[in-house]
Order: sequence, then structure tokens, then C-alpha cells
Amino acid sequence: MLIKTSFKPSWWLNNAHLQTIYPALLRKSPPQITTRRERLVTPDNDFIDIDFCGEGESPLIILLHGLTGSSQSGYIKGLQLELLTQGFRSAALNFRGCSGEYNRLARCYHSGETEDIHFLYQTLRQREPGTSFAAVGFSLGGNVLLKWLGEQGNKLSLFAAIAVSVPLVLGSCASKLDNGFSKIYRDHLLRELKYYVLAKQQHLERLGEIHEAKKLKELGDLSGINSFWQYDDRIVAKLHGFKNVHDYYQGSSSRQFLKSITLPTLLIQASDDPFITADVLPEQAELSSSVTLEITQGGGHVGFITGANPFKPDYWLDQRILEFLKQHIIRHCQDFD
Repeated sequence: MLIKTSFKPSWWLNNAHLQTIYPALLRKSPPQITTRRERLVTPDNDFIDIDFCGEGESPLIILLHGLTGSSQSGYIKGLQLELLTQGFRSAALNFRGCSGEYNRLARCYHSGETEDIHFLYQTLRQREPGTSFAAVGFSLGGNVLLKWLGEQGNKLSLFAAIAVSVPLVLGSCASKLDNGFSKIYRDHLLRELKYYVLAKQQHLERLGEIHEAKKLKELGDLSGINSFWQYDDRIVAKLHGFKNVHDYYQGSSSRQFLKSITLPTLLIQASDDPFITADVLPEQAELSSSVTLEITQGGGHVGFITGANPFKPDYWLDQRILEFLKQHIIRHCQDFD
């Protein structure tokens, strides 16, 4: 289903790049939020770190960050505070290696890696069989979420899911970042990713994990990589068992999974997202009856800032997410009355 949106970008952030850059650089983590970190050992003897917010038995929302982000990203911390004030607990997943400590294996995370979110879900569901769960994913985390929802079909017990600024077709989005001002984002992200690979190799060598460190060393000199097509072919595909970048993009792009989603899901995309081209957006026929697509006129990439006061920005996205969650938790509770 396609719906109209209430979002109107603020006059002082009136283009896609300002909407994208402002929150990434200037959104501060709320000082009044307290989280509790827990480390879970994964089936392959690696680990993921989860930051929990809230106590008690209220509904629990799983949060998934974007590429090179973490549970400390402004959009995650800000949403955790808003959820807390509205009676929701949250569990922010740090993808492998994103919690401030390198993970133990050469493999890390990628846009189609759904094993860890499923492991987290199963762990939490086993602990709290009677709790109402939902999930929210941003950018890469949104792609992971949608792919997971489609893979699992009706096997999940979630009352709602929300995905924001999703690179639904990975190849098209990688090419988009090779053009115009979007190259600024590409170059910034690639610098961080290439540094991470080198630093992680050194970390594994210090730990004595020679076999895992060798996998990273065998990737060779990364300095010449200047596009995501190259990075994903040379690094992601090789480390995660794909034949090549085409195999990775084909299997991991989430648009093909939208038709298989069976639980209430909101997909929020901005028409001017500098990471995404218009042809990436799905047609009505590609959506299952459970998926609502909301396309905003403006908002950039994980931006969506409104309000008239430059000194007091309104993060519309937080309120829209809460609105959808509250709408469907009510329906969920009514179904069990």
C-alpha cells in the first residue's frame, strides 16, 4: 500500500544533503538515557553486543543501525529515548565489530547478513515468550530487516516492523554513490571501511588469531578501491562466501523480499535520498498486503527534520515510528483479548 505523508522539511534544511548531513554531524545523544550492554556469544563463537534501554515487561523494540554506525549513532539513541518516554523498551543491536571492539572473525556484517538478527530475536523470544516485539532498521539495517522478514515469512512473532532509507537494490545504490555530490558520502564511508579492515587485521594478529588475520591480509592492498562496486567485490563477497559482487548484490537486495513479508511493516523512503535512485523504489505490485510504503517529498537519507526553529529541530522520523508502533500494538493487544 502507498500512502501520503505528513512530512514537510524544515525551511532551514531545505535540500537532501542538508537533511542528510545535519543529523549525522550535529544530532547529540540525549544525556538522560541509560543503557545496559550485554554480550551474546554467536553460534560460530563470535559475539554481538546489545544495548538495552528500559526495564520491566513492556513491549521490546529491536533496533538496527546503518553502515559504519552503531548503537551510539544519534538516530538510535534519540529513538531509544523517545521509545522509553512512550512506554517501550529497546534493544539496539551492534552489528559485528561496531560496538567499539573488533569481533573475533575475519567476517563482519553486510547488507544481506540476517543470521545475527535472527539469533538475537530467537534469544530474546526464548527469554520472554509473552513479550510483544517489533523491529526498526535504518539504511543497511533496514535492508537487513526487510530481507529477514521476507525470509522468515509467517514464522516470526512481531507486532510491527519499520524500515527507513533502505538501499532496496544494492547495485543501483552503489552506482548512485559514484555520481555528483553523493561521491562525498561514498569517499567518507570507504575511508572508514578500509581503515577498519586494516586495523582489524592488526587486532587479530595481536590476539594470535593468525588464520583469521590471514584472510584479511590476503585481500591485498585496498588503497586503490574507490567505489562500493570494488569494495564489495574485493572484500564483502570474498569474506562472506559470495561468488562476486553481482552474486552479493543479487542475493542481498531487499526489494525482492517485500512480497513475502506477512507482518505489518512500514517502509519510509525520501524521494530525494542521495543514496538512492528513483528506480529503486518498488511498485505497488511488489508489496505484500502487509507492507505500507511512505514516500516523502524531501528528507534526505535518515534525515526527515522538520520544524521552524533551527535551534530546536523536530525529528519527524521518531514520531512517525512511534505512531506506527502504537497503532499496531493496540491492534495486536486487541487480537489477543
